[in-house]
Amino acid sequence: MKAYKFTFLTIVFLICSSLAYTLEISRIEPPSWWSGMKNPNLQIMLYGKDLKDSKVEVKEAGIKVHSVENADSPDYLFINILVSPNLKPGKYKFTVSNQSQSREFEYEINRKGSGSSYTGSGFGPADMVYLIMPDRFINGDTSNDNHPEALEGVDISNKYGRYGGDIKGIINSLDYLKELGVTKIWSTPLLFDNEPVASYHGYACADYYRIDPRFGDNELFKKYVMEAGKRGIGVIMDMVPNHSGLSHWWMKNLPFNDWVHTFPQYTQSNYAMSTHHDIHASVYDNVKCTTGWFDTSMPDMNLNNKYLLTYFIQNAIWWVEWSGLSGIRVDTYPYSDKNAISEWTKAVMSEYPSMNIVGECWFSTPQEIAYWEGDARNRDGYSSNLTNVMDFPLQEAIGRSLNRDGNPGWGEGMFGIYRSISLDNIYSDPFKLMIFADNHDTNRISEVLKGNRDKFKMMLAIIATMRGIPQVYYGTEIMMMTPDGKLGHGEERMAMLRRGQFNNEQMEMFEYVSQLFNWRKSSDAVIKGTMKHYWPNDNLYVYFRSYGDQKVMVVTNNNNKKLELNWNIYKESVSFGERGINIINHNEVIAGDKFLVNPQSTFIIEFKK
Repeated sequence: MKAYKFTFLTIVFLICSSLAYTLEISRIEPPSWWSGMKNPNLQIMLYGKDLKDSKVEVKEAGIKVHSVENADSPDYLFINILVSPNLKPGKYKFTVSNQSQSREFEYEINRKGSGSSYTGSGFGPADMVYLIMPDRFINGDTSNDNHPEALEGVDISNKYGRYGGDIKGIINSLDYLKELGVTKIWSTPLLFDNEPVASYHGYACADYYRIDPRFGDNELFKKYVMEAGKRGIGVIMDMVPNHSGLSHWWMKNLPFNDWVHTFPQYTQSNYAMSTHHDIHASVYDNVKCTTGWFDTSMPDMNLNNKYLLTYFIQNAIWWVEWSGLSGIRVDTYPYSDKNAISEWTKAVMSEYPSMNIVGECWFSTPQEIAYWEGDARNRDGYSSNLTNVMDFPLQEAIGRSLNRDGNPGWGEGMFGIYRSISLDNIYSDPFKLMIFADNHDTNRISEVLKGNRDKFKMMLAIIATMRGIPQVYYGTEIMMMTPDGKLGHGEERMAMLRRGQFNNEQMEMFEYVSQLFNWRKSSDAVIKGTMKHYWPNDNLYVYFRSYGDQKVMVVTNNNNKKLELNWNIYKESVSFGERGINIINHNEVIAGDKFLVNPQSTFIIEFKK
């Protein structure tokens, strides 16, 4: 009887011991990699069950396991490997073993440079960037409007619901976008956002390696980048290393206790981004800005955790290489620890030195924006390593200035744009700024200008000819309006992308935009040229773009009356007798001849010797 009890207890103990080490691997991130990378080191994150203290082996001589590191959670393992630059493409077997079990997983490693010719190619003043909010764009595949893994389905009756736009809809629109003059597409995030409400915006990521199934899948995204490339259009991906979504899979079991910034009770960011450069700022305010959550559904990522920072660096590189991205736009850039996000940017740019990364640094003054330029001459020596930042001061000035017509007081009206540009001396390179009149976070410029078509055309002419990289928000080409006149987030979907479906007013605007931006492609004066502008007397703003023997004169009359151009003012930029062509109506213009500028209008005159 005693011997029986001993045997039974031994069996129970052995079973329990075995169950205690049930090794499982359910996620491998990054899901694949490449040989020939400038940085041959790779950190693979495994997630599963009972991975703690496991050993990892690989028989391939071209792959060396440097170290294996535990996390705070026993269900993660971080494998640091060195990939030989000469490693042949293929799938390689790794063996993970603990005290009682072992598991194998295959890991694919290809050769760097096997993707699109656009991979890491960058963007610049020669481009027109078209911003799309994919859920509000074209629904090309109604079968993916709802998905069993997604908490939210399509509901077009809900202002902040999902409407069904997807990657197939973007692919179907590529010929239309090419005709419009688009050379780069930036869309708001296409990765899986699985929040139960308002998930359409995409900024609360649930999986950094997965396209939202309501948009398509990873392979369809790669096809989209390839199809865009065939039409001479590159793709800029929107990335969000500052925060994930509350529904992200790791929120149920964080790798490290400090993976996410946590507090005894919910703490929101104070949005005090100025504390990064403010020499008088308190540490308290800066810490609350960078560690507080952006929103209740957006946990703030702690990029000072070295494993998490590496995770996001590799994630960015993976998407660039895997799909063939031209560049990256980074959301809420100054809400992260500034040194950590700078390190992220530097690491990605080191791998793709010809690429561009533009940061969303939403400030209202050039002094604040300039701090975030990668080659800024900052008092504290800080460099963001960004190649580009977004020109919010000009965006705000455009709306204010165009709304003040007639003959406003001193310093008002078009002087707002003039003043914004006059402060360009603060920038290390103002020609690298991304300029725009609206985006997905602002009121639509059509609403700001109260549906005034003349002012709208003035705005478009300025965006097309001003220094910087122009970005146009989707629907601008037909002067799309929002139902409530407010934020672009909750707006109507775009369902018309063919000439035959546009009404006369929409067709007029489409042709104007297409003519502007396709002409722009051939204008070295606009793409490469210097800029000189003149004080906006009588609400008349004139500036020149010049390069070699080319020059473009832009004349904007925001007065309510017809004004005669005084050529004498502009003699240092154009000589009497020089002949130019109005690029819109193709009429000849001779400098010095009588020239009347209609109220609420812009003339673009191209002079060539």
